Amino acid sequence: MTSRKPESLLPLTPAVLHILLVLADGERHGYAIAQEVEAISEGQVRMGPGTLYGSILRMSDSDLLEEVTGRPKEDGDERRRYYRLTPFGRRVLTLELERLNAVMNVARRKQLLVAPLPEGAS
Repeated sequence: MTSRKPESLLPLTPAVLHILLVLADGERHGYAIAQEVEAISEGQVRMGPGTLYGSILRMSDSDLLEEVTGRPKEDGDERRRYYRLTPFGRRVLTLELERLNAVMNVARRKQLLVAPLPEGAS
C-alpha cells in the first residue's frame, strides 16, 4: 500500500491512462493490454513492447497495478504475466478522468467542441 497521494501522479501520460482504462475491466496479460489500448483508442495509441513494459514497470512501482500471482495458465503459455488494477490505481484513474472532464467542460463552454454540455452542467 502506498502513502503517496493520488493527485501527485496527475496528469497521467497517454500510455498510463490507456493501460489503466484497459485494466479497469479486469486482468490482462501484456500483449492483450497493447491490443485493447489500440482498439479503444481507435488506433490513435499504439504501444511497442518497450513503451508497454516500461510503463507497466513504472506503474507497478507506483502501486497503480500489480502482477497477478497464482493464476492458472489456461492458455498454456507460462511466459504470460497478467496484471490488474490496484485500488490506488483505480482512484488515480478516477481522479484523472474527473480532471479531463473538467477540461472538456471548459472547452465546451468556450464552444471549442461541438458536443453540447449535459443538462444541468455549467
